[in-house]
Amino acid sequence: MNDMPTRLDAASLRARLDGPTPPRLLDVRTPGEFATAHIPGSYNVPLDMLREHRDELCRHLDEDVVLICRSGVRAGQGEQALAEAGLLGTRVLEGGITAWEAAGAPLNRDGRNRWDLERQVRLVAGAIVLAAVVGSVAVPGLKWVAAFVGGGLTFAALTNTCAMGMLLSKLPFNRGAGCDLRTISAQLASEERPA
Repeated sequence: MNDMPTRLDAASLRARLDGPTPPRLLDVRTPGEFATAHIPGSYNVPLDMLREHRDELCRHLDEDVVLICRSGVRAGQGEQALAEAGLLGTRVLEGGITAWEAAGAPLNRDGRNRWDLERQVRLVAGAIVLAAVVGSVAVPGLKWVAAFVGGGLTFAALTNTCAMGMLLSKLPFNRGAGCDLRTISAQLASEERPA
């Protein structure tokens, strides 16, 4: 097993990327989030795809992999999924793309400003709760919809999962044309790094 820490800060990752053998970067955010801003040379492998096809993806990876997401949470889940498939020693960018950008590190941007998945979840959950509370004035039973959403958010926090986020990630504006298993496997199998 590797003795390197499982978390890397932005400065440490930059130093490793500038070294003679840079790690492979897997960004587990949605294709929409990835297109908005990503670290040059990183591969977009959305978390749901990574979980579902981890055995296939592990065939194209070595131990020197750094996982990236917005804050580090989804990347940590990806790290666990890859470990369960036998790929030990992967790292997570501490603080995610947010910390990378705050450190002034380079990002590729497509010029479109899409909302990240966590922000989408807050909007949808908040809108459902607000509508249920306001609607409960006329239909008292609607307050239970707000309670259900609150319970779901509590469960999401306790288990570090988010069913609403997983559902939102499947919407068309969160998906990308080049984000299928065949394309990702071909990219990972080649030596050429994406832009």
